[in-house]
Amino acid sequence: MHRSLFDSAGPPAAIPRGADPGTLLHDVFGFAGFRGEQEAIVTHVVAGGDALVLMPTGSGKSLCYQLPALVRDGVAIVVSPLIALMEDQVMALRQLGIRAAYLNSSLEAEEQRRVRREVAAGEIDLLYVAPERLLMDSFLEFLGTLPLALFAIDEAHCVSQWGHDFRPEYLQLAILHERWPEIPRIALTATADPPTRREIVAKLALEDARQFIAGFDRPNIRYRVVPKDSATTQLIRFLRDEHPQDSGIVYCLSRKRVEDTAAKLVTEGWNAAPYHAGLDAETRRENQRRFVRDEVDIVVATVAFGMGIDKPDVRFVYHLDPPKSLEAYYQETGRAGRDGLPANAMMTWGLADVAQLRRFITEGEASSERQRVEHHKLNALLGFCETSRCRRQVLLSYFGETDSPPCGNCDTCLTPPETFDGTVVAQKAMSAVVRTGERFGQGHLIDVLLGNTNERITRFGHDRLPTFGVGGELDKRGWQSVFRQLVAAGLLAVDLDGYGGLSLAEEAAPVLRGERTVELRRDPHPERGSGRKRGGRSGRGGSAAAGLTDEADRTLFEALRQRRLELAREANIAPFMVFPDRTLLEMVAARPTSRRELGELHGVGQVKLDRFGEEFLGVIRQVG
Repeated sequence: MHRSLFDSAGPPAAIPRGADPGTLLHDVFGFAGFRGEQEAIVTHVVAGGDALVLMPTGSGKSLCYQLPALVRDGVAIVVSPLIALMEDQVMALRQLGIRAAYLNSSLEAEEQRRVRREVAAGEIDLLYVAPERLLMDSFLEFLGTLPLALFAIDEAHCVSQWGHDFRPEYLQLAILHERWPEIPRIALTATADPPTRREIVAKLALEDARQFIAGFDRPNIRYRVVPKDSATTQLIRFLRDEHPQDSGIVYCLSRKRVEDTAAKLVTEGWNAAPYHAGLDAETRRENQRRFVRDEVDIVVATVAFGMGIDKPDVRFVYHLDPPKSLEAYYQETGRAGRDGLPANAMMTWGLADVAQLRRFITEGEASSERQRVEHHKLNALLGFCETSRCRRQVLLSYFGETDSPPCGNCDTCLTPPETFDGTVVAQKAMSAVVRTGERFGQGHLIDVLLGNTNERITRFGHDRLPTFGVGGELDKRGWQSVFRQLVAAGLLAVDLDGYGGLSLAEEAAPVLRGERTVELRRDPHPERGSGRKRGGRSGRGGSAAAGLTDEADRTLFEALRQRRLELAREANIAPFMVFPDRTLLEMVAARPTSRRELGELHGVGQVKLDRFGEEFLGVIRQVG
């Protein structure tokens, strides 16, 4: 192991400029080697080149600017869109002995002046700022007095006006190239389809930048989509059977649903907290802080939550309601398994969700062209929900990766759905829609098809229709699947009046005339829970300790986790900033007996070895 570059007993010390990036990678970050194109990106930026970097969440994007910032002369300016994100990143860097700081509205005036003095004195290597502050005339003047190492524009997809995270301030960041054309810029994102990449290049003046496109695949995430039945019951069953003790995020469409779901989970014994834009800023910050620091296991949230979460050990993301697009789905599910360990992405959806999502689009203030694009994006999401293909193939194809093989780690790969010629049942469903006047929801239409007599059926005379009782080949659940798939295929449309009435889409006519066939999938039988109570273990993928089959290994892992939590609370930092789960698992596997052996494990840099090494070696000696 190399000698320490820092004095761990005091504040971070300067790293010698011009140090070898590979040495820094090992000594500072505790990584044995570069991954993917990291080395090529670092070399390019260190040499002064501009870069656009597209990498999946958890693949090490931040290293692509953090290492050049430590090698090049001057201070690196990192543009970050959220206060919580920059604060967590700075805290994590300082645990590694790196001289990092941030300037944002959470700091008192005197603290802001102190940070500026440290930057001006050359005592900061990375300075994180929001785009709003960066664009202030006074701050641009301040930058003009500094030696600058590079500009890093994180979450660069925020420049896209068509995206779900659009930040108008990002449109003005081309000023960095205009004022400092000789300073390298690196724009980074995990979420950018080809049109968004073109927007980033054009609006950030990166036409001459080298593009590093690492792809979108997150093989450690298991994608699953199931029909929505009893949504909250399905969620609780999932948690009890698969993630009884894990960190996770549950996404809902409405604030009320967030509040109700969080309250229900607390009643059922989970440590859960809500997060949405209707809560005051201090409550949102506190709930996020508690989640990052493992004081809360589950956050139930709207899309207001997530981009600012730099927490590697989120083991599941559960969409109680579907998001608005595949971009949003990819971004939100990508918050699971950032550490590369197994994670689950589960989603439930039904026809009522489609009506609500379309209503959000049409009742918004966007232009007609923007609404057209958003409807197109929603259609792509619905196709993903009802596909019989490998879900990962569909997802990656949407982002332009069309040659991916089946993944073997999604529900359609693990349990391939049965498909059948659904032309006749589709015609029956459409006929029921037409003959009832194209204004009734699927529940009423299914009663017609199954021949169920009730007050509403007889009141409208629908028991006298030719389609009454012609659908005996399927049960209620089967017909629900048919209607969902016809909507997803664009053959039926859902009214936006809040009642979910179905009508024929233009594309339905050829099917009704017998000129086009329809292939449908049969839904698998719904999984039934085992009734495990909170605290049980199922051994299924998604838990960090799922691969630990030996009881002694499990005992040691839990002891290491407990000591990590104690140390984190003493230091007032998040537990993963001590060591991530992956490092603890390597400790379990290797059972190191010396500082040298511990220092060779993933994520054990010199400063952390000096600070925490003996604590964890003591646990291993005592328990292992």
